Amino acid sequence: MCGIVGYVGDKNASCVILDSLRRLEYRGYDSAGMAIDGADGIEIYKEVGKVADLAKLVEGKNSNAKRGIGHTRWATHGGVTLLNAHPHSDRNGQFALVHNGIIENYMDIKEQLQREGVAFKSETDTEVIVHLLSNYYDEMKDMVEAMVKLQETLSGSYALAVIRKGDDRKIYCVRRGSPLVLGLGEGETFCASDVPAFLPYTRSVVYLEEGEIAELRPDGVTVWNSKGELVSKDVHTVEWDVTMAEKAGHSHYMHKEIHEQGMVLRTTLKGRISDGKVDLSKDLNWTQEDVQRWRKVHIVACGTSYYAALVAERVFERWTDLDIRVDIASEYRYRNLRCDPETLAIFVSQSGETADTIAAQRKARAEGAHCMAITNVRGSTLAREVHSILLLKAGPEIGVAATKTFTGQVAALFLSALYLGRLRGSMTADEEARLVNEFLQIPYKVENVLEKENEVIKLAQKYHDRQDFLFIGRGISFPVALEGALKLKEISYIHAEAYAAGEMKHGPIALLDEKVPVMAIIPRDMMYEKTLSNVLEAKARKAPVIGVCTEGDEHASKYMDDYVEVPWTDEEFSPFLTVIPLQLFAFHVAKILGKEIDQPRNLAKSVTVE
Repeated sequence: MCGIVGYVGDKNASCVILDSLRRLEYRGYDSAGMAIDGADGIEIYKEVGKVADLAKLVEGKNSNAKRGIGHTRWATHGGVTLLNAHPHSDRNGQFALVHNGIIENYMDIKEQLQREGVAFKSETDTEVIVHLLSNYYDEMKDMVEAMVKLQETLSGSYALAVIRKGDDRKIYCVRRGSPLVLGLGEGETFCASDVPAFLPYTRSVVYLEEGEIAELRPDGVTVWNSKGELVSKDVHTVEWDVTMAEKAGHSHYMHKEIHEQGMVLRTTLKGRISDGKVDLSKDLNWTQEDVQRWRKVHIVACGTSYYAALVAERVFERWTDLDIRVDIASEYRYRNLRCDPETLAIFVSQSGETADTIAAQRKARAEGAHCMAITNVRGSTLAREVHSILLLKAGPEIGVAATKTFTGQVAALFLSALYLGRLRGSMTADEEARLVNEFLQIPYKVENVLEKENEVIKLAQKYHDRQDFLFIGRGISFPVALEGALKLKEISYIHAEAYAAGEMKHGPIALLDEKVPVMAIIPRDMMYEKTLSNVLEAKARKAPVIGVCTEGDEHASKYMDDYVEVPWTDEEFSPFLTVIPLQLFAFHVAKILGKEIDQPRNLAKSVTVE
């Protein structure tokens, strides 16, 4: 959740750190700070609020600093206060440290340090780390040995960036359970929680494994494992470029990312479909023996990724002969499920750093399942730990509320289902060719829906003052309703619930009156007539009904107060189209209400703690 940056080189460190922190604002935070070298030691600046507030604080201060670390904090231990903001320092001002994660045994360590005379200024678990590190360094006089011992003591998840007074050309880092990536530039080196932080400066990156310790210098990095043994690291080139992390003329990142979905789908499909068949052999290292051995598919995810998995559940059921289970990662990891070598376990995470999803993957892998990741980040923790990986190729998604990665995840899951269906012989060649040909048309149909944005704006203007919404859908449209309600909640803070439309009579219908709009996802599919009857139930209770329906639906104007039409497609592919008006509706309602759309309160892009 929190964002870490570090810089050592010849540029003005405070300017680079502020620029990098701005590029991590999407992660969600409530305070910001930095530590840079000063004439008399390490200078720490921090402020409650936004990076812009920190920038005002450091304006004109120490432009000669060539090394520093920065942080955006999302409060966990202790409230949103100046004292709790990062960086934290030890009692002698020898170290400054920033931390992402949670230290589970910090209270025991804190009590021991207090008995030794350490006075704490904050309520954080992070301040415990910097005092402990200071003690270990005083004992050992070697940073790597001190950080090895630090890891032996700490329990929990953490990514740390540390500077020490006197080491004016070095930064030390370590990660365990929280993301941290290194960037290698010309005469400068970076560390950050995510690649976009330093994309304007370099696309050459080094990914740290669990427990690895790094020393950053202007001329490069040295890496040790958790035992203090030197390790060799590969340098990777990031495929993204800096323009992909900019707004490109849009008012918000979220708006840009909604409009990128046609492009994302083309990129995701490119090179994976040919001659009427899906071929993932260049992406997935599946053997025919693997595919024939599997009897079950478990799809595990959180949040929007979970809803993408629920959409995919329906096509896995139709296109394969396997038993399918979809579960929330934070629940899956604590359940006594039958997961074994006959299981293909698919883990879906945009960042590849979602703590619950990673923990669920480790559980499944330990029980013998073949683990596969669908993620947007090649070098993420999840991507490095699984047996096989299918990348989204969506480019960086900066807005906290996922949009283009939802459609990218659905597309990747659909490709996996089609590929499995062919390899297992549960789908005919003619059926696959028909589906694939329609799949290739979906990016263009998505862009057709995006052209209806002005219609959605009018709906947002009409309904933005409502306090409650009910979203309904049946079959493959039910997960779309869940995702639409989530989007509205996330960025407008309006209460919205989603139900399978057939469940209306079993409770939710009690909520309906003229003040509660019903958003009905009702494409022309096998459940159309059933869903239409549920629409009529809502109308009978005087609830306004907004329909997302197929072009030419003769019932739309008759039974719905308002509606947006989407092009016809096979019902399996309808979620790609019906979700677009819901994303746009949430965006424009939030915009009318003046909400902070790209960085909604209390939320973070990458949830790296349980």
